[in-house]
Amino acid sequence: MDERLGATLYVASTWVIPVLLAITLHEAAHGFVAWRRGDETAWRLGRVTFNPLKHIDPFGTIVLPALLLLLQSPFLFGYAKPVPVDFRALRNPRWDMVLVAAAGPATNILLALAAGLLAHLVGLLPAGADQWGLRNLQNAILINVILAVFNMIPLPPLDGGRVAVGVLPEWLALPLSRLEPFGMLIIIGLLFILPMVGAQIGMDLNVVWWFISAMADAVAGAILFLTGHA
Repeated sequence: MDERLGATLYVASTWVIPVLLAITLHEAAHGFVAWRRGDETAWRLGRVTFNPLKHIDPFGTIVLPALLLLLQSPFLFGYAKPVPVDFRALRNPRWDMVLVAAAGPATNILLALAAGLLAHLVGLLPAGADQWGLRNLQNAILINVILAVFNMIPLPPLDGGRVAVGVLPEWLALPLSRLEPFGMLIIIGLLFILPMVGAQIGMDLNVVWWFISAMADAVAGAILFLTGHA
């Protein structure tokens, strides 16, 4: 096998499980909390499950992360099929919306903490497998922290936006909620278009990635401290 291909496949193998678990369990958590709070939409569709196959989006879960790996991107990202939630069916729509939205990022933080704790046990693996296992756990911390931080950006339809709409006073929540149809376009503009414009005029306008990087570093540092690695 070509040495470069072999190295790429090895790196990919250390990302597959962390990315799959991070993305799919994030969505499963939304469905589970929605079901517990009175909305059976996700339950009826079989989405309240930890079976990754129920949540995989062919492009967002497989193609996009694979492309980023092959392009040696400095960051890895992906997404699963969003879990459908009928907020009107929730017992207390405004507060329960906060719980449903927060469940995904909270699950990612719990997964990162679990990975940090499991890293203490890699020495029990056979020689050769220990480094592979450690890379998986390191990547699990990274991808889960990035997903949690990214999704908590306070802009609908991201989880942080829905949390903000639920906790802010109505005079702030209402105009913020009206941004939901345009939220992803705004995010794409801030993530990709603004940095491209900045490159053309000789300025670093990668403001969203500054925020994500700074917050992810802080959260990852806290997780490493709490799990005995710092």
